[in-house]
Amino acid sequence: MINEISVHKITEKVSELCIKANKQLPCDIKERIKSAEESETSATACSVLGDLTTNIAAAEKYDLPVCQDTGMAVVFLEIGQDVHFTDGLLYDAVNEGVRLGYEKGLLRKSVVGDPLRRVNTGDNTPAVIHTFITDGDSVKITVAPKGFGSENMSGTKMLTPFDSRDGVVNAVLDIVKKASNNPCPPMVVGVGIGGDFEQCALLSKLALCRNTEERNPDRYYRELEDELLEKINLLDIGPQGFGGKTTALAVNIETAPTHIAGLPVAVNIGCHVTRHATAEVR
Repeated sequence: MINEISVHKITEKVSELCIKANKQLPCDIKERIKSAEESETSATACSVLGDLTTNIAAAEKYDLPVCQDTGMAVVFLEIGQDVHFTDGLLYDAVNEGVRLGYEKGLLRKSVVGDPLRRVNTGDNTPAVIHTFITDGDSVKITVAPKGFGSENMSGTKMLTPFDSRDGVVNAVLDIVKKASNNPCPPMVVGVGIGGDFEQCALLSKLALCRNTEERNPDRYYRELEDELLEKINLLDIGPQGFGGKTTALAVNIETAPTHIAGLPVAVNIGCHVTRHATAEVR
């Protein structure tokens, strides 16, 4: 049975999620920072992690963004195939939600309308929108504001099957090493493996939206996540680049089938405030 949903509901929910994502860090990230502070052996790293915890608490107390870079709005829409949108165009509704959210939330507008002429659009639109068709009659919306201190440190490697598992590990470590302190560690490392050039990059961004307590369901990749996290934390980059054993809070891997001649790998780095908020509209 078809479920009609007014796009005005989408606008309203996107607006709310833009504000929530920028001001309330996901609980799993907060807990990982707190746990890292308790287990750190470096006094400097421990002090920095304490400062990060204080900053997060202050943002919640005073209703402020957890970071001054409130990011480019990335919006994921999981649309049930039994949904029919009414009262306007879906993408227009999403962008209106971003505009309203950034205005109401007093969030920094960081989007320029052209990559070379660099004129600010003034309302943080347009958003980067990804849509997926799923079962059901509802819409699941995830807003993931992405700051560019971390985004600029991300990368893609087009490996070959010959590179195999070790090549993937080396590619991820190489990107993280080059990133160093620039993405405001401790970071969350999203890894996409497979697909093609653009799909592996999308997978890596989706990986950043997965709760860090939810490990990859495939044991092989779950063990790879653990291995990468251990090796990244031996790099001694540490919180904000001051050294220590907490360079990354988590490594999340997402995969897809690929071509017999390919092994694409993408790494999307999230800073210590890897933000995302999700809600459902019916």
